[in-house]
Amino acid sequence: MKKNHNNSFETYGIHPVLEAIKANKKIDRVLIQQGLKGDSFKVLFDLIQERKIPFQMVPIQKLNKLTKNNHQGVFAYLSLIEYMETSDLIMKIDEEEKNPLILILDRVSDVRNIGAIARSAECAGAQGIIITAKGSARINSEAIKASAGALHRIPICKETNLKNVIKMLQTSDIRVVACTEKTESKMYDADFTQPTAIIMGSEGEGIHPAVLNACDDRVAIPMKGHTESLNVSVAAGIVLYEAVRQRI
Repeated sequence: MKKNHNNSFETYGIHPVLEAIKANKKIDRVLIQQGLKGDSFKVLFDLIQERKIPFQMVPIQKLNKLTKNNHQGVFAYLSLIEYMETSDLIMKIDEEEKNPLILILDRVSDVRNIGAIARSAECAGAQGIIITAKGSARINSEAIKASAGALHRIPICKETNLKNVIKMLQTSDIRVVACTEKTESKMYDADFTQPTAIIMGSEGEGIHPAVLNACDDRVAIPMKGHTESLNVSVAAGIVLYEAVRQRI
């Protein structure tokens, strides 16, 4: 196991990665060489699936760029933060008798955006952030720096299926509001005084259509200029502080 230039811990090789998982190290993501086979790899892959660890099949060239050592077709990034289950986050908010304000990020892929969003969310009093296991930026030291340390202070949940998360939130009487340009409704028309989870979409594609359809409401940020869209971290800050304004 070693530390790279991003201060993000990593390990590689079938047995080292297997031992890291068995030791309950928090694995952020595993890269696996396409077409990799063998009994030892099967043991590792079965455990990866059992523990629901995010993984990605990649060409060997990508792994060779990450290390010049013998990676055996497996390379793992270890998390710098502790993740919380969404169900535990909901329970924690309920126990603290707070009015839920949660942020959901659908495949936000830039580490600086993740950090800046976390900083705004923590300052706005949001109780947690939910990110997607696939398509989201890894929370490394650059993200933590951009967050001014907020990523260590606000609970972060990582989920593989946002539709299931939305259902869980709705069952807990938390309204799910999508911030998207695909609506005529403005954010000022939404009632953020209610228990609310706000979804922000990826920088390029926005919110996935299936996720968008599962939401209770859609709101847009008014745009007066000619630029087509705002940076996602700026947009998140604007919507969060509209919720703060309404809750004062």
